[in-house]
Amino acid sequence: MHGDDAMQWERRATVRLTCHDRVFEITVRGEIDYEESDLLQAAWAEADDSARPVTLVDLSQVTFADSGLLNALLDAWRRHQDTSRTLVLLGPLHPTVERLFYLTGTRDHFTFTDSRARALRADEAT
Repeated sequence: MHGDDAMQWERRATVRLTCHDRVFEITVRGEIDYEESDLLQAAWAEADDSARPVTLVDLSQVTFADSGLLNALLDAWRRHQDTSRTLVLLGPLHPTVERLFYLTGTRDHFTFTDSRARALRADEAT
């Protein structure tokens, strides 16, 4: 993928990938559970291949999530840490998704924002 190209995969969930200048954006919609988490694994591979300094994951349209989403995000977080890239999660989050982060004690692993514009500029401060 080059420039502002976009790719989309769809089932019970939709995962759309968009390349910006310095940000790789992953937009997730619908219900993400164990059966759908392979969509996210494919998205991480694309993000890794793009090698952009920031990956923005828009979760604002996710209506249900279980450990499949959480495991995929933790995997992405580790991959970003290992390559000195930034992972930013965009909300606001649906209450069930928000609760998943709090109940598992993983919220502090991630950087959250409710501003897409700010997230797209996330690497300007680095």
